[in-house]
Amino acid sequence: MGFDVRHERVKSDGVELHVAVAGDGPPVVLLHGFPENWRSWHRQFDPLVRAGFSVWAPDLRGYNLSDKPAARVAYHLRHLVADAAAIVRATRYPRAHIGGHDWGGVVAWIFADRYPDLVHKLVIFNAPHPKIYFEKVWRPAQMLRSWYVVFFLLPWLPERTMSARNFALVRKVFKRAPARRGAFSEDDIEQYVQALSLPGALTAALNYYRANVRSDAIALGRSARIAADTLVIWGERDPALTVGLLDGLEIVAPRVQVHRIPDAGHYVQNEAPEEVNQILMDFLLRMNRSG
Repeated sequence: MGFDVRHERVKSDGVELHVAVAGDGPPVVLLHGFPENWRSWHRQFDPLVRAGFSVWAPDLRGYNLSDKPAARVAYHLRHLVADAAAIVRATRYPRAHIGGHDWGGVVAWIFADRYPDLVHKLVIFNAPHPKIYFEKVWRPAQMLRSWYVVFFLLPWLPERTMSARNFALVRKVFKRAPARRGAFSEDDIEQYVQALSLPGALTAALNYYRANVRSDAIALGRSARIAADTLVIWGERDPALTVGLLDGLEIVAPRVQVHRIPDAGHYVQNEAPEEVNQILMDFLLRMNRSG
């Protein structure tokens, strides 16, 4: 990176979060997914900073250098959304652009509903809106792709399986799951594995699934309605999420636009960074439709 990355601590809802920050302009808060950390966005830092934004990329609670509360309930969506609000307020700007991938995208959807005054624009990277996901998860095409969620809900076995042989399964996922091979370098993968190897980190990451099968968490997601200008960037070769999850987005986010990338997969911002960065810049720099 051709610029300095600052490493800050933000207090939120009983935890301290590590946040990687670069630039000094209007903030773009980027929320990573499972099982990554703030480095998920390293290909987006440079173009955003050069365009005049500041980037705020946290390790979500439980990940990498952020606090890792032991209680499963600490990973309930209401706490994750409160963390996002704390980060926006830490920027000292009245609101921020919010981006999220995978679990970070789920948090971003709900955050934009719960804290609309803190959101300028919303960008989602391969993360379904919870209402649409729960409507379609029982359909055969999506059900077959969601088997891993049921596995993650089991006690201790997911931790044992994923950490076996120095996290061989995690390494395999980063190497083979992207539709565009080579999306993650060996150094990228090693950094992610080291972060997941920290005490309590793997269980914390899995607790995102375990804490949010509760009816109140599901209801929180289902009810989310988005007023902000919204961009959804979707790699169509996602092995976990079907493109059918894009159908009906205009009902929950009337000001949405969708950009599909046919030959990219789930880790779209790492698989197709040039295309992602171009559409992201165009969207963020464009005047609001209401403005």
